[in-house]
Amino acid sequence: MTSQTPTSAPQDGLAGLVERVTYHNEESGFSVLRVKVKGRSDLVTVIGSVPSVSAGEWITAQGAWVQDREHGLQLKADFLKCSPPTSREGIEKYLGSGLIKGIGPVYAKKLVERFDDQIFTIIDQFSARLEEVAGIGTGRRKKIKKAWAEQKVVREIMVFLHDNGVSTSRATRIYKTYGDEAIETVRANPYTLAKDIQGIGFMTADTIAQKLGIPKDSIIRARAGILHALAEANSSGHCALPRELLVTSAIKLLQVDEAVVDEALVRMLVDAELTIEGIGGKELIYLPALRHAEQRIATHLRRLSAQPSVYPPIDVTKAVSWVEVRTGKDLAPTQVAALNQALTTRALVITGGQGVGKTTLVHSILLVLQAKKVKCLLCAPTGRAARRLGETTGMPAMTIHRLLEFKPGGGAGRNEGHLLDCDLLVADEASMIDVPLFSKLLGALPSHAHLIIVGDVDQLPSVGPGLALSDIISSGVVPVVRLTEIFRQAASSAIITNAHRINAGQLPETAPGKDDFFFIERAPEAIHSAILEMVQTRIPQKLGLDPIRDIQVLCPMNRGSLGTREMNRMLQEHLNPLRPNEPAVEKFGWVFRLRDKVIQTQNNYDKDVFNGDIGQVTKMDVDEREMTISFDGREVIYDFNELDEVSLAYAITIHKSQGSEFPAVLIPLAMQHYLLLQRNLIYTGITRGKQFVVLTGEKKALGLAVRNNRAIERFSGLSERMLGATAFELG
Repeated sequence: MTSQTPTSAPQDGLAGLVERVTYHNEESGFSVLRVKVKGRSDLVTVIGSVPSVSAGEWITAQGAWVQDREHGLQLKADFLKCSPPTSREGIEKYLGSGLIKGIGPVYAKKLVERFDDQIFTIIDQFSARLEEVAGIGTGRRKKIKKAWAEQKVVREIMVFLHDNGVSTSRATRIYKTYGDEAIETVRANPYTLAKDIQGIGFMTADTIAQKLGIPKDSIIRARAGILHALAEANSSGHCALPRELLVTSAIKLLQVDEAVVDEALVRMLVDAELTIEGIGGKELIYLPALRHAEQRIATHLRRLSAQPSVYPPIDVTKAVSWVEVRTGKDLAPTQVAALNQALTTRALVITGGQGVGKTTLVHSILLVLQAKKVKCLLCAPTGRAARRLGETTGMPAMTIHRLLEFKPGGGAGRNEGHLLDCDLLVADEASMIDVPLFSKLLGALPSHAHLIIVGDVDQLPSVGPGLALSDIISSGVVPVVRLTEIFRQAASSAIITNAHRINAGQLPETAPGKDDFFFIERAPEAIHSAILEMVQTRIPQKLGLDPIRDIQVLCPMNRGSLGTREMNRMLQEHLNPLRPNEPAVEKFGWVFRLRDKVIQTQNNYDKDVFNGDIGQVTKMDVDEREMTISFDGREVIYDFNELDEVSLAYAITIHKSQGSEFPAVLIPLAMQHYLLLQRNLIYTGITRGKQFVVLTGEKKALGLAVRNNRAIERFSGLSERMLGATAFELG
């Protein structure tokens, strides 16, 4: 860290033209500017906080001069104000800074040469005249006009947020959500930000509310606090919260009397913003959509389970012989029994770990039914899982989102009013399907159709709310086939045998002749270097794999020295260092470069990209402020201000890896992860590796994880609803 020494100087302020923005942090507003001041030949460095700034703007700054040992004399500004440029030089720099889509340095020069200092008025009021400039047609002109109008409002939002003590980094997202009325909307109820804007939580909205004078014990604040507490519970996997726990959580968050929270809760129940229901001896409070989702799942599955198969007549004995000849594989007795059940029941769950024949069984079922002209649809929660399902069955498979024809905004095109066209629906990787998505899937199933749910119930549950697969199995309402026998070919893999050992509470082991699974013991401080050596050198040399594309580091958590954030920074620096003259963009805490591996972190229905999709950065256009990411060959364009939807993916959490498989997997394990060290976490991580798996770290941490098989509690009423247990609405 460099030290700064105050120095006496002839002035405590300055005004000048921003020649270059050396650094600007969108979260804090902290900026380092190089400024051209009249009467000085050298550029002056100004440090201060400003919501937004671009080259070419005129700044006024007041503060104290400091002598920095490394960077020399700087003005450390307490007051910093930016104004639009008025000089020809400033206007050209401003327009060419990348602030406005459609205008880079080349067009900035042309526009200023043609319209001089009237260019802002031309763009604002007479934009048709822009087409007088060579190279600007109707399309580019409209883009410039739109971007100009947008940046003006976004800057107003930035100033508003900055003045109220919060980060300005999501100003564009606020504008796109609320439009020109953004500031008025936020002033009227700042807590709408926490509800509507990804990345803005209750605490940020509350900061604005306090600045705007909203009382701490107001009902509007209490309602927002209750919604936040329930949303936090939903993001932790709960479909609902017991009333007492919700009230306690809200009181702790809001720091107000219980009476205030109780009054707000009663109003929300009266307004049907929340619902309350007595289930399993608890008063559970739901968001109405989640309660409805549970009800729909239970209703559809109970109906299906009570109805007989409507397939054409099938001689199961002949079908088994036929399919064995067709596939060249002998079915085990358990698979024959399961095949018989699949052909004679309306709904079926197939569960079991790796190597127990789930894929062979599903393939056999589909071959028999296809021969009988049964129309089958196949789906899985992620693109990788759907692709794998298609490869193993030889039939088209798609993600659940694409199957249901999700539209911009999140609505499904396939629903009760527009049902799927099928006689059988197969849903794979069901352990990661949450309650809302399961509900939509079943809601689109025709009344005559059959259903096969396939998944490994011992894996981690869905990231979203509920324990859908586990609850369906434990209810006993739907017939369940649990495959346990490891087949001979699978038994040759140490990945598969060790996954089953871990699932049985035993430590993994290496055996002669099996070289696809290793545990490398390392002290926590040596884990980084061990992983880097494996990714950079040893695995590529051993297996010929690409370090970025084929090798995946899976971490138990995001935070800490061995979490995804630190691991991503280390791996990016070594696997994809910034090359000379290549663009890069710093947004939302990440630096993105060409070739970076990235992961989508939320569903984007407009772009048809979903949470957990992994891609690679292929293009970066600084002038247009756009980055292109290739997801399995499909290129998707992101505005720089949309990059809060993606993060680096050299390392991802084991939770995020669900439904995916990778040629090679590396998992760091240390006692710093102890809060998350569970058997199903390690089991899920290991089963993501197809060819090669390495665990590295502390043996104590591995032992703790394998022994820890405590049941995950998620508040939900699905199991009771499946059983038809009494569930009554409370007043």
